[in-house]
Parts: sequence; C-alpha cells; structure tokens
Amino acid sequence: MEKRQPTPTEPQYFILAALLDGPLHGYGIIKATERATDGRLRLAVGTLYGALERMERSGLVAVDREEVVDGRPRRHYRLTQDGTGTLEREALRMQQAAAVVTGRLGTLKTARA
Repeated sequence: MEKRQPTPTEPQYFILAALLDGPLHGYGIIKATERATDGRLRLAVGTLYGALERMERSGLVAVDREEVVDGRPRRHYRLTQDGTGTLEREALRMQQAAAVVTGRLGTLKTARA
C-alpha cells in the first residue's frame, strides 16, 4: 500500500521542483526556487534546511553526496521516487484547482460582456 504524503507547503513544493533536474546543494536549491518563482519566493537558509530535514525524514529527498568546500561540508540532495510522486500529485491538484477557477472566471466574463 502506498504511503500517502501530506500536501507540501509552497517552499517544499518548489524545493522538490528544484531537484527535478538532478541533485543540488542548498545554495543551488535557493537560487533555483528564486528563478522558478521570478524572485517571489526567497528561501531563508533556516527555512530551507528545516524543510529538507523534514522531507528527508518523510522520504521525499535523500542526500546524494557530501563534499567539503573551503573546509565546510556541502550536502547535495536528490529527489526520491516518493518525492517525485508527491510533486506530481501536487502539480496535478493545483492544475485542477486552477481550472475550476479559470473556467468560472471565463464564464463570468462572458456573462458580463
């Protein structure tokens, strides 16, 4: 039986989306989320690592590799199969929700014209 994941928060959603192209380290995830949202979502370091920790415990992301850069450890995270499924389900849920609203807005505009 498939374990049902809770709906990801907006930061979690964009963190998962950032990892679609492959493993990234924290700063890479922050920059990818900023690009994906045209700068609207700017993840604070604490927010990012708290979310990554929770998502790692839930099996949505995993540490891909660790390296030391300038004497500091750097972890690269990757999307897991569960993470991909969660991201896909959430994207479809949002698409369906948006279709309901845009369809009704279109009907409303037509009625007012």
